[in-house]
Amino acid sequence: MFPIERPRRLRRTAALRRLVAETTLAPSDMVAPLFVAEGRDEPRPITSLPGQFQHTLESLSAEARALVACGVGGVILFGVPATKDELGSGAYDADGVVQVALARLREEFGDELVVMADLCLDEYTSHGHCGVLRADGTVDNDATLDLYARAAVAQARAGAAVVAPSGMMDGQVGAIREALEAEGLVDTVIMAYAAKYASGLYGPFREAVGVQIADGGDRRSYQQDYRNRRESWREARLDVDEGADIVMVKPAMTYLDVLSDLRREVDVPLCAYHVSGEYAMVKAAAAQGWIDGPAVALEQLTAVRRAGADFVLTYFAREVAEVLNP
Repeated sequence: MFPIERPRRLRRTAALRRLVAETTLAPSDMVAPLFVAEGRDEPRPITSLPGQFQHTLESLSAEARALVACGVGGVILFGVPATKDELGSGAYDADGVVQVALARLREEFGDELVVMADLCLDEYTSHGHCGVLRADGTVDNDATLDLYARAAVAQARAGAAVVAPSGMMDGQVGAIREALEAEGLVDTVIMAYAAKYASGLYGPFREAVGVQIADGGDRRSYQQDYRNRRESWREARLDVDEGADIVMVKPAMTYLDVLSDLRREVDVPLCAYHVSGEYAMVKAAAAQGWIDGPAVALEQLTAVRRAGADFVLTYFAREVAEVLNP
């Protein structure tokens, strides 16, 4: 008679569980999204993202110092400009809020912290879309690429180690890579939002950056359809072929199947964005006493790593890092 199998042996103590854990999560596996607002005298709390702020330049630096102290791997910046226009000019203005913030962080931290910049126009356009609009209100893909290229150069010159095109325009990575190479910015990393879905989980983010899409519109004509899975393979392969160094899946928890697929499909680093709605739901349930918020956050982020992400963009970065490194 064979002995009874007892897999529970390996779960008996915390030390044993740590020793045989298949997936790990460390502070260095996380990137913190941060919002920086132009012309603000003090940081403004974001109601739907408890614990997150529209930062001033000073409070942004302070938050970055705290993140470095607890070992978080990087930050990605999103701008909240004082004014917006049809072409989103603040995205590529050398004196735009993100460019100013990038220069400040680069001067303070050098290569100690990976400083990234989201590259899109929606935060800066008066109509809230991610690109230039035609007269009929649709997004002009190719005209938008020119502005993305200008934004990439402005961000790289300001100090971004990584530029992250998120607009889901066809050919965006190739246009950005070509522009960076032409300016001699050959070491700038491109992290492509390769599989970005038209999700209902972005609401708190839009409050954070003050984005409202004109005339009740949406972005379904350029972001991916949540019913589709294979489409993400094609998008990611195209981005890698055009020069992306890293590819991303967004959102994270509702697209773990896509993340797992891409881990098998691409041989570049892969990340996922644990988005504002995913964060807000955990915070809201925890505030009601229905769940243990920190425990659920740790479980979710580990699941994203388990599905194949090399690192995770998450608003929980500092909170979870402090749990991991008390």
